[in-house]
Amino acid sequence: MKITPTALPEVLLIEPQVFGDDRGFFFESYNERKFRDLTGLQLEFVQDNHSKSAKNVLRGIHYQIQQAQGKLVRCTAGSVFDVAVDLRKSSPRFGQWVGVELSGENKRQLWVPPGFGHGFVVTSDSAEFLYKTTDYWAPEFERSVLWNDPTLNIAWPIDGQPLLSKKDVEGKRLDEAELFA
Repeated sequence: MKITPTALPEVLLIEPQVFGDDRGFFFESYNERKFRDLTGLQLEFVQDNHSKSAKNVLRGIHYQIQQAQGKLVRCTAGSVFDVAVDLRKSSPRFGQWVGVELSGENKRQLWVPPGFGHGFVVTSDSAEFLYKTTDYWAPEFERSVLWNDPTLNIAWPIDGQPLLSKKDVEGKRLDEAELFA
């Protein structure tokens, strides 16, 4: 497993060692001991989530203001452009974002720590997305920053308007959102 800090050093790109031949492939998608040894992070994942979305579906930018969740995310089928945004007002990187392609083909994962918003847009015909969280979903604490907030200026790789949920249409601008200290 190879772990590389992104432009936001707390957000980590994880590339597993894949063993393949003409029969298919095998890789460890998660190994607690290796993850801890390579990152120094000792995490307890309490929930796994799985979604399937059509092309141009954009989910995010989501976070929980209390019971903040760390997320280990990956795309198992299709491809997505995955984004993490630093939402910690005390951070020197507040409001900065990083985006990476995750796909069933490249098998990469992204660690998005608590204090960061998360979102993705589907760039293939459809995509299946899986993620582990360090805390349980608590809808009363869930928040959403607008995907197209002009302050963030995220370079989403889409043509036209994405397909959004009601929650994401009603997201707050960064300067209006409830954020982390």
